[in-house]
Amino acid sequence: MVCGAGDAETLALNELLGSYLPIVIFVGVALFIGLALLVSPFLLAFKAPDDEKLSAYECGFDAFDDSRMKFDVRFYLVSILFIIFDLEVAFLFPWAASFGELGWAGLWSMMVFLGVLTIGFVYEWKKGALEWD
Repeated sequence: MVCGAGDAETLALNELLGSYLPIVIFVGVALFIGLALLVSPFLLAFKAPDDEKLSAYECGFDAFDDSRMKFDVRFYLVSILFIIFDLEVAFLFPWAASFGELGWAGLWSMMVFLGVLTIGFVYEWKKGALEWD
C-alpha cells in the first residue's frame, strides 16, 4: 500500500489535534469541578434558617431591609483607604523587583509616591476618619 499526500496530511492533522488533548482534558476537568462546586451546595446543604443567621452581619443593618436607606460614610472612607493602600502594595512589588535597573530616579519617584500617600493618610487621620464614635 502506498502512502499518498492525503495520508500524510491526515497523520499530521491527527498529531496536531493530539497535542491539544491535554488542554481539552484540563478544560473538561475544570468545568466538571466548577459545576460540581456550584451545584453541590444546593443539593447537600442543610436548610434551616433561624433568627441568628438572618441577623445583621458586619455592616450593622438588617439583612433584608430597604436598599435605599442611608449608609454611614465611614464605611466608604475605610474602603477607600483600603483600596489606596492595596494599590500602594501593588505598585511596590514591581518597583522592588526592578529596583536595580531603575537607579536613583526610580528611588526618588517611589519616595514621592509614598510621601503623597503618607500625607493623605495623615490628613484622613487628623480629620477623624478612622475613629468610630
